[in-house]
Amino acid sequence: MPQTLGLLPLIVSSLGTTVAAANALYLGTAALLYGGIFAGATFLSKALAPKPSVPKPEDGTYNLKQSVPSLPIILGRVKKAGDYAFLEEFGGVAYHITIHAGHRIQGYVQHYLHDEACVLDGAGNVISPDHFTVAGQPRVSIHTRTGAAIGVPYPDIVSVFPSIWGNDFRGDGLASIRMVCETVSSEDYLNAYPNQMPEHSAVIDGHAEIYDPRTGTSGFTTNLALLRLWHLTSPYGGKMSLSDMYMPDWINAANVCAQTVINRSGGSEFRYLGGFWFRADSDPIEVGRTMDQAADMVVYERPDGKIGVHAGEYVAPTITLTAAEIISFGLNANVDPSTTVLAVRGRYTDPTDLYNTNDAAIYGNPYIGEDTERTMTVENVAVQSHNHIQRLQKLAYIRRNGARVTITAHYDPDNDISYSRFVRIQYAPKLPVGIVEITSKVTISLSDMTVSFSGIVVPSGLYDFNAATEEGTPGNAVVILPPAGVPVPTGFSVVIQNEVVSGGSTAAYALATWTNVSDALTYELEWEKTSGSTGPQKAVSGVNVSQVRSAYLADGVQYKFRLRAWSSGASSDWTAYDTRTATADPTPPGVATGVSATGGVGQIAFNWTAPNSANYVAARIYTNSTNTMTGATLRATEYGPPSSADSRTITGLAAGTYFGFVEAINASGTPATAVATGSKTVT
Repeated sequence: MPQTLGLLPLIVSSLGTTVAAANALYLGTAALLYGGIFAGATFLSKALAPKPSVPKPEDGTYNLKQSVPSLPIILGRVKKAGDYAFLEEFGGVAYHITIHAGHRIQGYVQHYLHDEACVLDGAGNVISPDHFTVAGQPRVSIHTRTGAAIGVPYPDIVSVFPSIWGNDFRGDGLASIRMVCETVSSEDYLNAYPNQMPEHSAVIDGHAEIYDPRTGTSGFTTNLALLRLWHLTSPYGGKMSLSDMYMPDWINAANVCAQTVINRSGGSEFRYLGGFWFRADSDPIEVGRTMDQAADMVVYERPDGKIGVHAGEYVAPTITLTAAEIISFGLNANVDPSTTVLAVRGRYTDPTDLYNTNDAAIYGNPYIGEDTERTMTVENVAVQSHNHIQRLQKLAYIRRNGARVTITAHYDPDNDISYSRFVRIQYAPKLPVGIVEITSKVTISLSDMTVSFSGIVVPSGLYDFNAATEEGTPGNAVVILPPAGVPVPTGFSVVIQNEVVSGGSTAAYALATWTNVSDALTYELEWEKTSGSTGPQKAVSGVNVSQVRSAYLADGVQYKFRLRAWSSGASSDWTAYDTRTATADPTPPGVATGVSATGGVGQIAFNWTAPNSANYVAARIYTNSTNTMTGATLRATEYGPPSSADSRTITGLAAGTYFGFVEAINASGTPATAVATGSKTVT
């Protein structure tokens, strides 16, 4: 029978705009959880119209579009989206303005687009993830405003939309971002924007003007006591002033929150730090309870009318009630399975999981000698540490299973327990010596000079916590993988093929092959000339095939080929180029016959007879300084018919010894074996 833990202490709240209305609520201890809430607080609370509750982290995942949303308030560090103030398009470019906070913030820590962490350059362009860069140009940019009292309009919005957004649209006191998303071609769209229009969110260091009575200065903090102090004095909470606060208590509470504790890994962290966000119209009682529970604080009203706070620490009682002072004493050992638990579950905001709500390790064992699960749950959106939530789980476990007492004693004005959190009881034999944490309103009757209250028997080591043995290990957070995209083809290869076309001639084409990895992929082959190109040409494969052919290629021309895969409108990157020369006729003609050469002054005269081959078109003339074709220099190409005598004189040669070669070729440039002329002397 899982149960949800009621939030511990009562808090200061306000129904109207006056301090008197706020102080009308008695500021007791844990009365709400244990049934001691008094009629006045109940009446005033019910008089409120229903208000939105404190948002969970998941409530800030998406940017909100509505006419006039309530202002968001950020305390500490959170991750959230914003409220749209502007969304328009011009010239294929979308312009977004979203508001994240209705006050000045410390700053934006990390921007996300669809939960992908972004890196911005100095101009605000998103340069990582790199899929937002197309054709070498970043297509998304983000600019920010931190909510200064006098804001600065976004100049590009003003210049592009002057009729609806002017220089007076400054956003005074509003923390916001301006995001611009440029359109791309349909071919690149799903590669650049795999999740459609980017959804922006950010990790934000919130309110930058939280007062710290320890230093007398204001700034950013995650100290829960200081955040609670701010809430009590803000128009969204208690609407009181700092002069209404008993500062020694708040200074102590802030110091307790900043105490160092050791976590399960042996590292150190602060005792009660956290962060969350809410809206200006959120229920201020619930907002206060969230912080009070997270830091185990009890806010109360002192005899002088000031607002004090019991920090989340054990304070040895200064008042002891003995059997001589106690008029009536009721003890409930609290062993009924319907009221006790075997374990406590916890849920907290996990910064390591993009500030999502995660389950903590279970404190205790929900199954001890029985099959029925007996647990309760501590859930707090302001807690951002596993060690922190585990300490709260242990406190809840002790309090839920502790013995209950109800006491009426003689009232001693010099030893008034009304403003104490802990009191020592000596009432043998029922409770020889015990520490009681007061959990109800303390009722004083001046007619018969008695004081009555309820409480829980707790150990003096209530806040002791050994992380090495008690914290446990949380479950693994979900790892968000970046979009992998369509895989680049592997095994890509191109070969030049030939086929007979009309008239009996042959034509060349390229046949591309690859390793087919999925039937969901199609493949696109692109080719163009390596020089003098008029632009690339393309061919797309069918489904579940591993080859595609090009159109006919120009004979003897060199081409470069590359391949990419497609799936659901998105493409992979291109492969590296593969360069091939188109050859329509790969069959060489016969060799030239009757090859001879005669040297002369600055020249060599070559003579030969063309082979009797139908595909012969020309002969190439080479010279070299040695009797080998390796490194030979092409001097000329002489065209002529087959089976005919032909000649060519090569002039402009320097004096020396040369070795000549005649090489018959076909129309595709496919050569026959070169025929040597022997050495010739040029004078």
